[in-house]
Amino acid sequence: MDDQGRGYGPRPPGGTEEQPPEPDPLGPDSLGSDPLDPSVPEPDPLPYEGVWRFTAPAVDASVPQARHAVRDLLYRQGVPASDDLVHGLLLIVSELVTNAVRHAALLSPMLAVEVAVGPEWVRVSVEDNHPYRPTALEAAHSETGGRGLLLVREVTREAGGACDVEHTAGGGKVIWAALPLGAVRVS
Repeated sequence: MDDQGRGYGPRPPGGTEEQPPEPDPLGPDSLGSDPLDPSVPEPDPLPYEGVWRFTAPAVDASVPQARHAVRDLLYRQGVPASDDLVHGLLLIVSELVTNAVRHAALLSPMLAVEVAVGPEWVRVSVEDNHPYRPTALEAAHSETGGRGLLLVREVTREAGGACDVEHTAGGGKVIWAALPLGAVRVS
């Protein structure tokens, strides 16, 4: 799995080094850090904040690789996530990568997994180059598959988060879920 870490501080092995932003030439107490209130300086990012992107071939082996990469990243960055939240995020990653492998691989031989961590939330997304926008379908009880997006929606809803599908500029799609850094209960 090829990773292209973004953010400051420790990164997954092999990530590209990104330099921290240049210091404000006017100093940390300069005005203009908040566009709504120029007298309020922008707070420094927390040590675990950042954006990381992993690319992988759209093959079955990428599902556990993506799950393990996201888990390891969350722990390595020190993201203050409960075990329930991590479990929910990993379930979402597994389902989204599985869907990309099963349904998009023909037109999209590569996929990307992105993890974005803010001060109060974690967002995971999976991008592929297939133009089809999936919908969550009810599956019959006798069917063994077909409930992935329903599961993603339910885990996200129970956590108080949000999820959606967006088109990319290149004609593909990104499916994402953002969860608050609070407890998640996965049934």
